[in-house]
Amino acid sequence: MIDSSQLFPIHANLIHLNHAAVAPWPQVTVDAIKTFAEENARQGSLRYPQWLAVEQDLRQKAQRLLNAPSPDDIALVKNTSEGLSFVAYGLGWRTGDNVVGIRQEFPSNRFVWSSLASKGVEFRQLDLATCAGEPEDALLALCDGRTRLLSISAVQYADGLRMDLAKVGRFCHQHGILFCVDAIQQLGMMPFDVQAIYADFVAADGHKWMLASEGLGLLYVRRELADTLTLGQYGWHMAAGMTDYSAESYTPYPHARRFECGSPNMLGIHALNASLGLLLDMGMEEVWRQLASNMDYLLAGLRAISGIEILSDLRPQRRSGILTLRPVSGDADGLFRYLQEKGVFCALRGGGVRLSPHFHTPQGQLETVLRLIRQYSRVACK
Repeated sequence: MIDSSQLFPIHANLIHLNHAAVAPWPQVTVDAIKTFAEENARQGSLRYPQWLAVEQDLRQKAQRLLNAPSPDDIALVKNTSEGLSFVAYGLGWRTGDNVVGIRQEFPSNRFVWSSLASKGVEFRQLDLATCAGEPEDALLALCDGRTRLLSISAVQYADGLRMDLAKVGRFCHQHGILFCVDAIQQLGMMPFDVQAIYADFVAADGHKWMLASEGLGLLYVRRELADTLTLGQYGWHMAAGMTDYSAESYTPYPHARRFECGSPNMLGIHALNASLGLLLDMGMEEVWRQLASNMDYLLAGLRAISGIEILSDLRPQRRSGILTLRPVSGDADGLFRYLQEKGVFCALRGGGVRLSPHFHTPQGQLETVLRLIRQYSRVACK
């Protein structure tokens, strides 16, 4: 395990187990933002060409992170919701088309599809709570000849259920269905490969497992599909000749950059570039190995605590960096408040307490959390 104190400032009174929400920044990212801010304060935009070089570096890092064919296949967007909206309102829908998804998804990956009802599009949602078999099989059973798109999260936000994206993507590819992935709960946590899963679209924010700031995310669009999406936003930055400010007409970029209509979020670009540099230098396989070790440690400790039930699917192929639990009494609120009062930053999700450490979380902090849960469980069971 790494010495996390060299990479992450650790607050003595805070145990951060909420990477599935908004993550703390690594020191390298803090330093990158400070340098950018101080440079801007002293010199304004004098070094803008160098800032553009950082932007291009970020695009190349994003390509590596997703294993996209080219950096040009990735747009820098504000957030996951915007990325999904580009897809939803770029496709040419016909009355009677349908989209298949999951009822328990985060709102960003439900609201955008249900909003298409005004276009005569049905949103078919699998209820995981009543799904008897494997969720992928149930999802695919909802598809028919009018299914235009299937959209799911790589990892479910509430309980960390990891989906078999390759199985779903292969089915969609074989049946002419577009495959859209909300990858915000996987990118930066474990390896991801848009080509291996036959993804047509992938969207994710940088502020969770990618360890960067809010306000900047990634949108992957398969090259063959970029110019089939109707544009809904326009500006200088999406034009192929964007430095010709006197142009009276324009041609959009032939790739994903066409979805970047205006000035880039340079602050967010510097932050995400630094954070992805850290992750990629370690290697996503190693990041996941260390995070999985932390999850094993947590799980072993929780299994030894009576009065606690784990809500997450613990099969190896379903596990992620999210573990959701609750007292057998069902009083998740009480356990959540107790942990928060003791300096454990977690979340209430999916009917339980969601714990989401990262690769850098010290095992000593995890042991403190286990001790606190044991104490709470002893009192609650009396």
